[in-house]
Formats: sequence, C-alpha cells, structure tokens
Amino acid sequence: MIRCRRLAAALLALALLAGCSRQVPVGAPVAIADSTGRAKILIAAGNQAFHAGDYSLAARRYAAAAVVRKDDPVAYFGLGMALKKLGRDEDARAAYAKSRELTQQQKH
Repeated sequence: MIRCRRLAAALLALALLAGCSRQVPVGAPVAIADSTGRAKILIAAGNQAFHAGDYSLAARRYAAAAVVRKDDPVAYFGLGMALKKLGRDEDARAAYAKSRELTQQQKH
C-alpha cells in the first residue's frame, strides 16, 4: 500500500510538472505528428483543465493522450484523477491500475 502511494505521488508530481512546463490554450487544436509530443501537449492541456476545475475536459484530454500513446502512465494517472473528481470511482481505479501496470513495465 505504501509503495502504491509513493508511486501515485511520484506520478502526480510528474503530471503536475508536465503541466507547469507548457501552457496550452484549453480549446487549442493539437496537430503534431510526433506521438510523444502530441501526448505531452494533451497531458499539459489536461493538467490545465484539471487545475481550472473542468474535470470533464481534463478527462477527455488525458484519454486522448492515452489513445495517442497507449504506454504513457502519466496519461492514465491524470485520467484517474479526473474521473475520481467526476465521481466515476470504478473507472478511476481502472485508470490508476493501468498507470501502475505501465510504470512497472517501464521499470523492467
């Protein structure tokens, strides 16, 4: 349990740092060929929407990032945070579990 909390805290810090590094207008179109770059921009837009209290938009941005990069644990963690705020606890738990799974895979 403590390990999960540490992982969650580390992923949250990473997600928040990603959001601080680049501000993207919330409604801005994202047209980047590189999937990593596009995912980062979508995560940053998700972070911005989350901090503005627009959890529905944040969930959509994080979900889009997870579609662009299916192996990005930060996208799934952000999605979990937004879904939790929307009261979708089961979906949030699934997103957190996927984030943990991907983080563990990347360690090996």
